[in-house]
Order: sequence, then C-alpha cells, then structure tokens
Amino acid sequence: MRAAIAFLTPFGGASAPSATALSWFPVVGAGQGLVLGLIWWAGDRVFTALVAATLVVVADLVLTGMLHLDGLADSADGLLPPLDRGRRLEVMATPEVGAFGVGAIVSFLLLRVAALAALAPSPLLLAGLWCASRTAMAAAARLMPYARSSGLASAFVDDGGPGWAIASAGGAVSLGLVSIGAVLVDDPVGGSPIVAGVLGVMGVALGAWAVLQLARRRVGGFTGDVLGAAGVVGETIGLVLATVRW
Repeated sequence: MRAAIAFLTPFGGASAPSATALSWFPVVGAGQGLVLGLIWWAGDRVFTALVAATLVVVADLVLTGMLHLDGLADSADGLLPPLDRGRRLEVMATPEVGAFGVGAIVSFLLLRVAALAALAPSPLLLAGLWCASRTAMAAAARLMPYARSSGLASAFVDDGGPGWAIASAGGAVSLGLVSIGAVLVDDPVGGSPIVAGVLGVMGVALGAWAVLQLARRRVGGFTGDVLGAAGVVGETIGLVLATVRW
C-alpha cells in the first residue's frame, strides 16, 4: 500500500513503484476522494458553493502533488500535436509545458470547479469517483503495453495480478460508494443522486478509456504521464456527467 501512496501522492516516502502496488490503487483513490469530499462538505457550510468547489480542487492538487496534472499537461503536449511516435515520447519527457498542455490544464480545472459548484456536497460521491479513476489507472497498467523502454511506470509491467480483476473489484466498490452516498445526500441538486453517481462512475471509465486509447494509437501504450492524464480526465468527465439533470 505504501508504494501505491508513493506513486499517487507526495506522501508515501521513497517507496519504489511495483506491480503489486496496483491492487491498492482503488483503496488509495477512495481515501483521497473521501478526504476531498469532507473538505467539500465542510467548505459548503462556511462558504459559497463556488468557493467550496475551488477549495476541493486546490486540495486535490495538494493531495496529488500536482503529479497527475503534470501528466495531463505532458500528455496533451505529446499526444495532441501532429508528431511522430518518437517525438511524442520526447516531448512528454521534457519539463517544459506547451500550448496544448496549458490549454488542457486550464480547461479541466475550470470544468472541475464548475461541476463541483453545481453538485450537492457528497463525500462518498468523490470517494467513488476517485476510486474509479485509480482503478482505471491500475487496470490500464496491467492490460496495456508500456510505451517506453524504461521509466518510473515500467515497474507496473511485471506480473502483479490480472487487470480485469482489479477493474471488476474497483468498479464494484466505486458503484457501492456512490450508491451509499446518494442515500445520504441531504439536499439533492438537479435529478436523482443515484443516477448522478452511476453516470459519474461511467464518465470516469469513459474519460480514462478515451485517453488510454489515444495513447495506444499514438505512442503504442501507456506511460506514467498517460496514467495521470487518464485519472484527471476520467474524474473530470465523471463530475460533469454527475451534473446532468434528470
């Protein structure tokens, strides 16, 4: 578990990533989401919905050390422009952020704030969505080829358990969390909380899948940056779909 925390947050110390850590990704994600959800719930009782939503987004950047946001920027710069495979990987490895990266960061941060501000605070909703995003990251690392010859995320390629088992277990836990959270929502906004939760989990899967398929086509597999981007995009699409009014 410590290795999973070290890869997903800045708080796990110097533990090296390993394939066995993937099984803990959904658990760590659920914990991160729950912490963010409690900040959301508390902030909403003191501040306006917009300020509370912004606090959640800032807290998420702290909890992840901006690692996943950096992955989003690098992936946007490498995967979106018309480049050959080798150049794409080079761009993703450089520390500079280009126009595609800046655009992706601004767009997704704005979407996250807007979606959270439109929803009724639910700690278990965020726990479920963040669990789903980390599940998608773990499953991708087991089911997809690694795009580089070496790198931090290459440790995930070793045999660490079946990817579909992680996906199934993490998906079930995610749906369970959002379902329980829907029952506990005090003042639902828009439509049915249970529908919002299920749509949110589906959105996470859809968003992560889109990023991973783009990476598979353009660089031949995943990298650490791609996993981070899949998590951010998945969470954001999940939050946006959760705001759909029924």
